[in-house]
Amino acid sequence: MTAGSGTAADGAPALALVTGGHRRLGARIAGALARAGYRLALHGSHDAAPDAELARTLAETGVEWRGFVADFEQPEAATALMDAVAAHFGQGPDLLVNSAAIFGQDRLESVTGVDMMRHHAINCAAPVLLTRAMAAQARAGGDRAPGRDRAIVNMLDQRLANPHGDQLAYTLSKQALAGFTHIAARELAGKGIRVNAVAPGLTIATEHYDDAQMERLSGMMPLRRLPDPSQIAEAVLYLARARAVTGQVIAVDGGAHMESYARDFMFL
Repeated sequence: MTAGSGTAADGAPALALVTGGHRRLGARIAGALARAGYRLALHGSHDAAPDAELARTLAETGVEWRGFVADFEQPEAATALMDAVAAHFGQGPDLLVNSAAIFGQDRLESVTGVDMMRHHAINCAAPVLLTRAMAAQARAGGDRAPGRDRAIVNMLDQRLANPHGDQLAYTLSKQALAGFTHIAARELAGKGIRVNAVAPGLTIATEHYDDAQMERLSGMMPLRRLPDPSQIAEAVLYLARARAVTGQVIAVDGGAHMESYARDFMFL
């Protein structure tokens, strides 16, 4: 991919697969990629219909896109998704953004085996298997022009720098994905695939937060502000284009990773 656009080295529009890319933060990332010229494969677990904001962006940009449904709790779903994307677009993705995730409310005293297995399957195992499938496509070749590489961006979490006991299954699954990011970066560095990650802070609040709490939380960040979804997307775009960068994690979190919070932001 050439720097500064979603155009590959052979002049064809680059293709991005964004898991969980039809809504919330994944959709904001997908929208930024669309504006940068990427064709889009949008994944959803049960449907892949773009949310209203992303639908407007897709219409405005006119980029080619297709939705794909895959339930990552099913062991073979990730590999099948990569095959389906390649079959539809005639090539594998130039960029893989592993954004799909689940987020449960459990602690050590309440977490179950089912919680642990579900979070690991979706938040860690699926990105691993998608990476494996991307590497297999790279070995097969045939859809790459000289100088055309692939990039993977895993979505982590600022909490990993100073983990607490809330959402235990989620946190452990993201820690595993963080470890895999560095392993894959080393393993794939010589195979034309760069692997990096973005660690967001609190970005798109759920219904559990009110405006007053969000204002208080902003003041608790070292930079006295929370990140905007567009800033997360900018970091993903940077890593997609940064052809000399691999094995890196960019925290986009108002500096939260430098602090140790006793509990999840929801409870502060």
